[in-house]
Amino acid sequence: MKFLSLLAALVLEQVWPLRQGNPVHLGFDHYARFLDSQFNGGERRHGVVAWLLAVLPVVAAVVAAYYVVNRMSPLAAWLCNGAVLYLTMGFRQFSHYFTEIQQALRAGELAPAREWLSRWCGESASDFSASEIARVTIEQGLLASHRHVFGTLFWFVVLGPAGAVLYFASAMLADKWGTRTDSESGEFGRFAARAFFWLDWVPARLTAASFAVVGDFEDAVYCWRTQAAAWATQSHGIILAAGGGALGVRLGDTLHQHGGLQYRPGMGIGDEADADHMQHAVGLIWRALVLWMFLIFLVSLAHALG
Repeated sequence: MKFLSLLAALVLEQVWPLRQGNPVHLGFDHYARFLDSQFNGGERRHGVVAWLLAVLPVVAAVVAAYYVVNRMSPLAAWLCNGAVLYLTMGFRQFSHYFTEIQQALRAGELAPAREWLSRWCGESASDFSASEIARVTIEQGLLASHRHVFGTLFWFVVLGPAGAVLYFASAMLADKWGTRTDSESGEFGRFAARAFFWLDWVPARLTAASFAVVGDFEDAVYCWRTQAAAWATQSHGIILAAGGGALGVRLGDTLHQHGGLQYRPGMGIGDEADADHMQHAVGLIWRALVLWMFLIFLVSLAHALG
């Protein structure tokens, strides 16, 4: 059932991609903003209450809906699973940025490549060289594939559609509340950041391991062990170090930004990033997904056979 739901969601997403700014995602975003305005008193306990009010009703609604449709028929349950996966995961939520940047780099047009990357990252890329554009784009692609595909997929396998919604909602709240740096709002969002850290602990390592398996295993493991801890966000460091090692490309490192240099730890090993490495990154992500689907198929088959 879960394998077929995943396959249906991936096919549907390729045919009819769910873009950013769709009504479902916007609705949850507005709800999170409302809770922020009503509960943000600058204390951690306020953030705990807001997080529970944001996540638990949505998860409970999905559990109740799945219970009802599962009693109706297996087909209805399969459709419910597919719909939830379609709304909470997918390559097409970020792949158009990656494609536009890659095409611009191949054409030697740095200005549009920088503009697309700035839109994707939410930060200026106007000073980036071609190699820096390729490097940051690969980083964003690896992290986005984990957030929008592998992380959601893991929790769907573990807890069903409720798990996918739990991960999706927690990720959104961590981005909105958990990344603030001012003292009052930072305390409010601390629980959201910590909750997602623990929800993402296992999936991040499984994503990195799958990159290692389908890429250069030895270099991926070496980079994971020696470089990941240097990155500011632990889970991101693990994914980028393993991904860079698996691809044989250098990620992280110093960037030309805001008229100066932004220091970042080096991730990965091998050649300087370019448009060809971007294509290799796409292949790595797809191979990792095929590996996950194969393993899920085997587990589903074993479960069906008893």
